[in-house]
Amino acid sequence: MRPGAVFPQLESGVDPAAIRYYAQAVEAMGYTHILAYDHVLGASTTTRPDWSGPYTSNSLFHELFVLYGYLAAVTSRVELVTAVVILPQRQTALVAKQAAEVDLLSGGRLRLGIGVGWNAVEYEGLNMNFHDRGVRSEEQIALLRALWSDTAITFQGRWHTIDNAGINPLPPRRAIPIWIGGYSEATLRRIGTMGDGWFPWQPPSDAMRAQIERLREYAQAAGRDPAAIGLEPQLSVGRLPEREWEPYVAGWQQLGATHLCVNTMGAGLRTIDDHLTMLRRVKESLGL
Repeated sequence: MRPGAVFPQLESGVDPAAIRYYAQAVEAMGYTHILAYDHVLGASTTTRPDWSGPYTSNSLFHELFVLYGYLAAVTSRVELVTAVVILPQRQTALVAKQAAEVDLLSGGRLRLGIGVGWNAVEYEGLNMNFHDRGVRSEEQIALLRALWSDTAITFQGRWHTIDNAGINPLPPRRAIPIWIGGYSEATLRRIGTMGDGWFPWQPPSDAMRAQIERLREYAQAAGRDPAAIGLEPQLSVGRLPEREWEPYVAGWQQLGATHLCVNTMGAGLRTIDDHLTMLRRVKESLGL
């Protein structure tokens, strides 16, 4: 499995030097990628006393494409992974442009993880439809790939119309891997038919094995090689005691995981150095 570090968005602070220090240390440590979460707007609880979402307006989120444009300049090898960009709340052509630019500036190191999100407040603020977000994301994926592949395209879909136009520059590979997050049956089908990988951030289990088997069945039905679809579970050290790290990772290896991201948030760590120390500890403990 290729080990990655989850950028501690909520606990990273706003010092650019500290962010650079973290990214360079993660790369020097031998982690193969840095993965970061995405939110544009956070809801204030002052008018929402029954709010149950995991994040609020007090939660810190650096904007992913700007963050990765910065990290592209201060790193040289580490892959930059969005997990996940909430695609349907964004304009598709703009995402294609931003992703292509980060991929160019990083030398082809972007992996675009996408999802449909859960926060209706965010969709409202960005003037996007919350209720058709799943099916709309499928057309968005098709359009992203078309825009990355040619200098000018004509595209007519249910939600998008492009008449002989395109982005410039294109990504160096003329493609960017698209991985997908989520657990619904529709999401499994979406991954099997059009995704390059999946972020299954749940413990290894018989239920998860069954979901992976269904995903692979969808891939076969679409004429795709199921083995070509990557799997990246997450080890969250704030939720799992150290004695359970090894069986957790071994369980995911048995399920065919190709990557593993290590999340150090929520573990009571106070500084960037604390997060880096924990990443070293995990890497040494598991021999990653």
